[in-house]
Amino acid sequence: MKHFDAIIIGTGQAGPSLAARFAGAGKTVAIIERHKFGGTCVNTGCIPTKTMVASAYAAHVAHRGAEYGFAVTGDVRVDMKRVKARKDAVSGRSNTGVKEWLRGLRNCTVIQGHARFQSSRTVVVNDEILEADNIFINVGGRAYVPDMPGIHDVPFLTNSSMMEVDFLPKHLVVVGGSYVGLEFAQMYRRFGSEVTIVEMAPRLIGREDEDVSDAVREIMEAEEMQIRLNAKCISLAKRDGGVAVHVTCEDGPPDVVGTHVLVAVGRIPNTSDLGLDRAGIVTDRRGYIVVDDELQTNVPGIWALGDCNGRGAFTHTSYNDYEIVADNLFNADHRRVSDRIQAYALYIDPPLGRCGMTDAEIRKSGRRALATKYAMSRVSRAYEKGETRGFIKISVDAETKQILGAAILGTGGDEVIHVLLDVMYAKAPYTVIQRAMHIHPTVAEYLPTVLGKLEPFA
Repeated sequence: MKHFDAIIIGTGQAGPSLAARFAGAGKTVAIIERHKFGGTCVNTGCIPTKTMVASAYAAHVAHRGAEYGFAVTGDVRVDMKRVKARKDAVSGRSNTGVKEWLRGLRNCTVIQGHARFQSSRTVVVNDEILEADNIFINVGGRAYVPDMPGIHDVPFLTNSSMMEVDFLPKHLVVVGGSYVGLEFAQMYRRFGSEVTIVEMAPRLIGREDEDVSDAVREIMEAEEMQIRLNAKCISLAKRDGGVAVHVTCEDGPPDVVGTHVLVAVGRIPNTSDLGLDRAGIVTDRRGYIVVDDELQTNVPGIWALGDCNGRGAFTHTSYNDYEIVADNLFNADHRRVSDRIQAYALYIDPPLGRCGMTDAEIRKSGRRALATKYAMSRVSRAYEKGETRGFIKISVDAETKQILGAAILGTGGDEVIHVLLDVMYAKAPYTVIQRAMHIHPTVAEYLPTVLGKLEPFA
């Protein structure tokens, strides 16, 4: 048995930084990875997909060359092998960087293998027993594949297996009209595939406000993607060398026949094969590890960070988990998950930046609020770039004047949202932004103008 001051299971966004923190403090730490270093973000999530989004954006602009005053000789042809090679190079660099960083840390032992709990203080990996007083679980999640009829009879893709695609599907059917599905749908449409989105709910990205969902649908349809909503009874079957997706919708034919199917209907945590029961660690009905406000499990000395704890499903929430745990352990701080403000982005083009409460959450809270909405077509920067779809929407508390929430769907929205987010963390009134002088020409410079049009929340 080998003893360490800390054992970290998984090398996603939280694990490596935490290992470096322990090692830098002169503590011995073992970090274990069963597959690819860097977790979802580096290998099958943010980095590779946004690299491909960039390729798709370049192709899209090339197709629109005439609008910008230039012409491309011949047709714009996308070489998917080169797109994949570029993606692999960017992703591979990050993967290698994480691996080499960890292996270069003094006091850190890097182990490749599948870790399972033997007890609340011991972990078994490669038939070796490791012991520590502090154990951190950072095992991430994977695509959820529902047991829908026919799912085992046809080939299908997930966000992970899409990373190996080096060809252009003739007709890609995306089952799932939320964040992952929409990004892949637009990406492959711009590469040249015919695309159909199948969604069980009555609208896309159901957690967003209706005006956001409607605007996103308009963006998708403007690029000639077919959208089938209210698909309550989805099933799959082989058909003419491809795949038929049976849907029950309010209108349209009952089957969508495509050459390839991407299943993007949610995520599940990688917790079912860790031996959590032997450590006495409690999970919820979906398999997420239950943690408190400081990310500790029900077992003293064991923490869960990142996607596996159900307290956020983003790279930035995972890294913030690390910051909370590290500050509490090494700086005697009292940081809490409940102190952070929800924020994320949808990386379609134009992107959606979101922070704080939605309209539905504000209504449910019963608080008095003011709100404003401003079309991106009225923003000079958007007009100059020829990217005028979307809007800016902000809500504030009528009494404290603090910002409650915002959605920026439009060019630069994923960056501009941070102007509002930082003021929210400062608990400052919206007038701080309204009275600030911003640089012209930018999208952010319109925030004072938008905030000057606040009206009672409807």
